[in-house]
Formats: sequence, C-alpha cells, structure tokens
Amino acid sequence: MAAHLGESAAFEIKGRMATLSVLQVLSADPDHVLAQLDARLAQAPGFFTGMPLVITASTELDLSGNALQALTEGLRARDLLPVGVSDLPADRAAQAGLGVVRNLGGERATEPRQATARVVTQPVRSGQQIYARGGDLVVAAPVSAGAEVMADGHIHIYGSLRGRALAGVQGGQDARIFCQALEAELVAVAGEYQLSDQMDPSLRGSAAMVSLQGDALTVTPL
Repeated sequence: MAAHLGESAAFEIKGRMATLSVLQVLSADPDHVLAQLDARLAQAPGFFTGMPLVITASTELDLSGNALQALTEGLRARDLLPVGVSDLPADRAAQAGLGVVRNLGGERATEPRQATARVVTQPVRSGQQIYARGGDLVVAAPVSAGAEVMADGHIHIYGSLRGRALAGVQGGQDARIFCQALEAELVAVAGEYQLSDQMDPSLRGSAAMVSLQGDALTVTPL
C-alpha cells in the first residue's frame, strides 16, 4: 500500500563510519579455521561474543561458496556476527547470507578527540567494564583479570593491567595505552589487538606503552 502524503517517516537510511573487525582467512578448509579460532576464543572468553566481522581471504586463496557458507555458520554458532565479505565474489557472499563491504582498506579515523578524561580511582574488578566515551581514561588503580577498560582516546593505568584494555575504540589510530605493569589478557588500539601469548614475554610485569604503527600493534617498554 502506498504511503499517504504527509505521513511521518518510519525509517531513515544514513551513512556512518563504523569500526569492524576483519577475519582474514588463510585456509580454504573451514574446519581448520574454526579449530584454531576455538583456541583463540578460549584465551579471551566473552571478548569476541557478538562481535561483527567482515570476512576476507588472502589473495592466493580460492575460498569456495560452500566453504564460506560453512565458515559463516560456524562463526554464528560461536556467537560471532559475520556481516559481510571483502574482496570475495558477491555470489559467494549471497550464498552465505552476507553482504559485500567495499573500501575496507580505507584510512582509519583520525578526527581530534575532545580534551576530556574520565578518572577512576578504585580498582577495576573482574567482570567490570569501564568506557571513556569521547576522551581518555585514567585509572589510578589496578585492573584485574576479567575486567575491561575502554576509551575513544588514550588509556593510562597507574597500576597493573591484568585484564583487557582497548584504546581508540572508535577508530582513533593515534591512541595509546600506558601501564605501570603489563600483565594483560588483551590489548587493542583501533581494532588491532594482541592476546597475552602474542606479547613479548620479557615485557611482562614491566611498564609499557601500546601503540599502532601502520597496521601493526607494538608494545614497547617505558
């Protein structure tokens, strides 16, 4: 039925930038991918739950429509949310019930942040999540394992970091994480992350800075 003139709009379609995680597939065998993913998920329980993903494949890999469909179903069974593909044929994406994301390799957001900071003086305990929207986060206390601290800007932790810290969560690639004792489960800047087993063991327990250099996350001593 045609809408009547003067009827109030029921929806709007707007273009917005969003930060999406990318799953780059390096094997054409979905079972192989999912088995390794299970091991990664076990290292950071709950962190990836509900995470929107864009699936892409290495240039030399021919990921079939059936393999993509099986991978998509496996991701959804693990409470991940594949939403689209990049650099893969549209017909294979349609077979898996996915859209096509274009210009995925575009530059990250570099807009200036507000000069504000959220200051936390109490320990951040397991199960807690603290987010500094639009600015930096300063934690003058330890961050326990199982806790999560997030900021659109920098994160400063004047204590031990045993949980998860995510800076530049809106895509700010100039964001940094500073902590007095790095024992983190996970650190991330602008969507690029490292788990504890990927970090340099020599830096464990030391004062460190986490930053993004190009597309690589780096951890350096302070």
